[in-house]
Amino acid sequence: MAVFFILVLVFFFLVFRFIYSNIWVPWRIQSHFKKQSVTGPSYRIFSGNSGEVSRLTAEAKSKPIPSGRNPHEFVHRVAPHYHEWSRVYGKTFLYWFGSKPVVATSDPRLIREALTTGGSFDRIGHNPLSKLLYAQGLPGLRGDQWAFHRRIAKQAFTMEKLKRWVPQMVTSTMMLMEKWEDMRNGGEEIELEVHKEMHNLSAEMLSRTAFGNSVEEGKGIFELQERMMRLFYLVRWSVYIPGFRFFPSKTNREIWRIEKQIRVSILKLIENNKTAVEKSGTLLQAFMSPYTNQNGQEEKLGIEEVTDECKTFYFAAKETTANLMTFVLVLLAMNQEWQNIAREEVICVLGQTGLPTLDILQDLKTLSMIINETLRLYPPAMTLNRDTLKRAKLGDLDIPAGTQLYLSVVAMHHDKETWGDDAEEFNPRRFEDPKKQSALLVPFGLGPRTCVGQNLAVNEAKTVLATILKYYSFRLSPSYAHAPVLFVTLQPQNGAHLLFTRISS
Repeated sequence: MAVFFILVLVFFFLVFRFIYSNIWVPWRIQSHFKKQSVTGPSYRIFSGNSGEVSRLTAEAKSKPIPSGRNPHEFVHRVAPHYHEWSRVYGKTFLYWFGSKPVVATSDPRLIREALTTGGSFDRIGHNPLSKLLYAQGLPGLRGDQWAFHRRIAKQAFTMEKLKRWVPQMVTSTMMLMEKWEDMRNGGEEIELEVHKEMHNLSAEMLSRTAFGNSVEEGKGIFELQERMMRLFYLVRWSVYIPGFRFFPSKTNREIWRIEKQIRVSILKLIENNKTAVEKSGTLLQAFMSPYTNQNGQEEKLGIEEVTDECKTFYFAAKETTANLMTFVLVLLAMNQEWQNIAREEVICVLGQTGLPTLDILQDLKTLSMIINETLRLYPPAMTLNRDTLKRAKLGDLDIPAGTQLYLSVVAMHHDKETWGDDAEEFNPRRFEDPKKQSALLVPFGLGPRTCVGQNLAVNEAKTVLATILKYYSFRLSPSYAHAPVLFVTLQPQNGAHLLFTRISS
């Protein structure tokens, strides 16, 4: 009898908990935001609006940008749920990921406030399966642990270290130019899929940056991370069922296997390079070096923490830089006048025989404008997500604790109210005055969590692009189809096929 009574109590407790979490709380939160004139699509028990997000995303990916349409009008394709619902409910609205409330916005004032307000908003917790992609590196940490890793990371990406890495970037780029010449084999022009070329080049350069001479091993880790990224995308928008990460499904087993391979590979590289790395000036050396805090005490990452940071670096740095370089090349192929202006500047600053150095890169003002405009139209951090740690004010909104924020950077970057009527046009001149538009440009985030490696990404891109512009002119291939798509990061769905012609010396 006692057992039966306990079972009845447990049953009613579970029913009460289900009703409270999945019916009462969502109704209360919807009412709370409705009083503030924030509405959105209707809440559905269990899934929220995640099914609609998946449906809209699949439909958007299946439809190419119509011929004759401005190619940069693609927010509907890469953020279809935000584009669809913002037209109905306004720039700021409420939707649901399972039973989790999400406030979505592209309002620049709210985005800046959310990213710069300390204590109230922080990164969201990753799905336990997708967490394996980021490991426990800087993007996945909070609080004191994040602050400690951030201090170590800042000393890893100083301008002094960057100055030492630029010659290695030049070497890798010149090797690529030699490869292209061999492929051209005396012909007038060659067709290249530059998205793949830029990813391979970025893997080569970043492997040298991270591990010195262990380039092939480093590139092998990048290949594993690429496979992990594809698996991550499969589970990213799934409503996570507690305990499912332990279920030996086909996807889970593959995630476990690849994650183990990546970790073993990085640990092996660390072990093999332990002696040489101390004087190497590599990123690995910087991560392994102690940091002296304000109390004069040395802080140092453990070997597992170093592995996590390397894993994060392999994913974030390669994807960000390779995609940036790809889209700059595509935009310059579309806009030949800007390609010619950029080339004239490169030849003027570098001379006929000169090669980039960090100091020279700072003088490439036109190229900087082009990169900023590319980052505006095609931001690497297309969306920034935050969790509300405690009840907080965001602009005039009262945000309950536990509410997630979906900050649509790409929609803000394409907003005509923010940037003017030509917001969806390629116009680098908008960045002639660096201070004028910098407050509205947030491709690498903003505030305490701004991407610590953004200087590395931008200067790596400048090095490669300046070298390519010096030696080649390029245009779109007839086979090129413009189709930006969100695949963890923003990238061309069909690759980027360009025709390259060698410039006579």
